[in-house]
Amino acid sequence: MNQETKLSPIINNTKVHTDDSTPFEAKASLDKSSAEYIIKTGLAGGLAGSSGKTLIAPLDRIKILFQTSNPLYKQYSGSIFGMFKAGKKIYINDGIFGFFQGHSATLLRIFPYAAIKFVMYEQVRRILIPNDDYETSVRRLMSGSIAGLCSVFVTYPLDLIRVRLAFDTKHHSSTTIPIHHKNHIHNIRKGLLVSTIQQIYKEHPIVDKQFFLINMLKKNLPNKISNLTNFYRGFIPTLMGMVPYAGVSFWTHDFVHDVLRLPLIAPYTVDQTHPGHFQLMSNGSKPSTHEQRSPLNTWAQLLAGGIAGMFSQTAAYPFEVIRRRMQVGGVNNGNFIGIGSISKKIWKERGFKGFYVGLSIGYIKVIPMVACSFFVYERTKYHLGI
Repeated sequence: MNQETKLSPIINNTKVHTDDSTPFEAKASLDKSSAEYIIKTGLAGGLAGSSGKTLIAPLDRIKILFQTSNPLYKQYSGSIFGMFKAGKKIYINDGIFGFFQGHSATLLRIFPYAAIKFVMYEQVRRILIPNDDYETSVRRLMSGSIAGLCSVFVTYPLDLIRVRLAFDTKHHSSTTIPIHHKNHIHNIRKGLLVSTIQQIYKEHPIVDKQFFLINMLKKNLPNKISNLTNFYRGFIPTLMGMVPYAGVSFWTHDFVHDVLRLPLIAPYTVDQTHPGHFQLMSNGSKPSTHEQRSPLNTWAQLLAGGIAGMFSQTAAYPFEVIRRRMQVGGVNNGNFIGIGSISKKIWKERGFKGFYVGLSIGYIKVIPMVACSFFVYERTKYHLGI
């Protein structure tokens, strides 16, 4: 027998694909359509999202203050040094807890958001890319975009609450109880969360004529129900931004994975000590090699996630700026302002650069966040046997 010939292992009478990045020993993975797989994927996704957001919570607070042109922090935006000055001011006013203002709402939102996003991505990918013959860039983009749209619709109200909390720069201290007292700070933050939710719900904004759907709901539904639309302020630009963000994020992550698994560099990037999974197809068709790969080394996985975050942030950032400005509109004058009006206002204030204000902080924030998220997700999936 030719020594250069590679034998494919046969498990349960089924050949399992191997390549230079996949060890000979493979472990069977769950059927993607099973309830167990969906639950485990949701758990892995939720933990991944929570880990990434917690890592960069202080930077996220500063970025939101810059994006929304908060009067007390507007002067610091536009430079890295301004970021540090803003951080110093937050620390002086509110201490270390000031960097995590609104983070409780973030975690309440990000766990279900990330869980739904990763579950939907795996399920949509299973349908659109059942095997390697369907592995195209368009299908990868579609899988990520659809997953992002589904997750953001369910969790958007929590994101609005988080932004309002982060935008609030009032000094919530007490003259009778020291601000550093742990229980006192906890009560302040808890009360702020409840009052913010109540404020959003009770707002009666002047609806911009561009919001025909909200106008219709306001006219035809009781106030107690129609007021719930207040929690979807800025939702349209969010949808517009989610298509490039989630799509580019997953596409870039998969693309960088492919590059890092090329035969020339695979020995340095692939963790050969952990076997990949294989999946037996019920219809006997050739499974996707995406499901059979061994995990990347730690540094390679973090690199793939970081690059994915950088590209996705660049693609979606203008929509994010518009969304933030719309979300905090009720704080200043209670008006709903349309996408067009907000865009004109941003252009008038700063021109083209206005749509990318805070992007430098966005890069500093999003690269470690997405890198951490994808790393935790991939590792958790592996240890859960999926």
